[in-house]
Amino acid sequence: MSYAPEGQQHQPYGPGGQGPRPPYGDQYGRPYGQPHGQSPHGEQYGDQYARQDGHGGPYGQQPQGHWEQERPEPPRRRGRRWLIAGVCVLALAGTAAGVMNHYEIPPFTDKGSAVSFGQQPGGGKGSDKGGAAAQPANSKMLMPTGPAADFKNSMTLGDGTHVAVTTLDGKKSGFKGKVWVWAPKEYNDPKFAKSGFPVLIALPGGAGYPSNYWMGTDLGLQTSISKWYAEGKSKPFLLAMPVLNPGPDDKGVYWDGSDIPGQPKMGTWLTEDVPDLMKANFRTVKSRDGWAFMGSSTGGFAGMKAVLKHPDKFKAVIASGPDIVPDSSLWKGHDKEKAENNPELLAKQLIDTKGPDVYIAFQVGDNESNKKTLPDVQKFVATFGNKGPVHTSLRVIPGGQHNAKTYVPNMGEGPIQYISKVMEGPVE
Repeated sequence: MSYAPEGQQHQPYGPGGQGPRPPYGDQYGRPYGQPHGQSPHGEQYGDQYARQDGHGGPYGQQPQGHWEQERPEPPRRRGRRWLIAGVCVLALAGTAAGVMNHYEIPPFTDKGSAVSFGQQPGGGKGSDKGGAAAQPANSKMLMPTGPAADFKNSMTLGDGTHVAVTTLDGKKSGFKGKVWVWAPKEYNDPKFAKSGFPVLIALPGGAGYPSNYWMGTDLGLQTSISKWYAEGKSKPFLLAMPVLNPGPDDKGVYWDGSDIPGQPKMGTWLTEDVPDLMKANFRTVKSRDGWAFMGSSTGGFAGMKAVLKHPDKFKAVIASGPDIVPDSSLWKGHDKEKAENNPELLAKQLIDTKGPDVYIAFQVGDNESNKKTLPDVQKFVATFGNKGPVHTSLRVIPGGQHNAKTYVPNMGEGPIQYISKVMEGPVE
């Protein structure tokens, strides 16, 4: 578990861009860098407005022998100056808005705004709230059961979808932590208004605390899912992105996504509380055919173990560069419980009992930092893969390293299709 992938820290908003320069330069209407009083062609400003009134001189200048008198400013020049002033004001406003958006200063950013994901506050017209009781008994879709969570916008993507976050007080695990969620644009498409969507629980590697790096747009998981769906490669997954650990994963202390005796029940958190959150707030799929995990490194281990341990609840997993066996130092003195969370033993048990079919899509780089990762995965596939209910695929990534930026684009080259073919959704 110590070989954590290098997930990139997300950057919710790009730097504030400067507004366009006024088309005529400075506040006096001169092009940038032009000497005062000269036009771009070298003539004096004012000469270009010279009138042919029999005197031959420009405005404001009388021929010799006439009384000098002040002439009013021509309307054309006044209009031009007003135009320049307006452009300058708009440019400054655009620059200020960009800066305020970058530093997330309301009202120039929607970060922190409430997000309902199709539910109207209070269960008003068009709301999903309370719909579970009204749906047909033979429906494959589960309406949101409630209560609605307090989701706050973390970032808005280019297609208008939102990554939102809430703090979940896990009723079954007793653990309280953050969960980020995302719904593809199809979720709010009227065509799918009565459809339940499949859920993908995305787990990070490394610390997995106090954030989950899949929620950042720099890794492109959300936009990739939208792209893969448009290409016919993927289901339009809802994403749940919980914290993986209850504290920093350092000095060899991590929790293996498991219920280690005497420790926070992270296994129950991932397999019970997080799914309950999604069922409470989204239209989901009733059966296990709409539930899967994905993860890298430690997250890959936790997701694979969850599917093998709970095949009645989850059907598939994409495991990228995962560990194969539990190895947290916190298991010391708890050998029985450690064995109950060992994917190798769980796979053997599932085969022996002819349990439900599960699908594991491995992907591993051939340049992983832990040189045992690829051989260990290959051994697991050779021993348990495609035997009875345990179905596996393995994509070896040429030159692939142990990081999330390697894994995301390669998911679209096989793993996402592999699990999508055996999953359901959207369903009514």
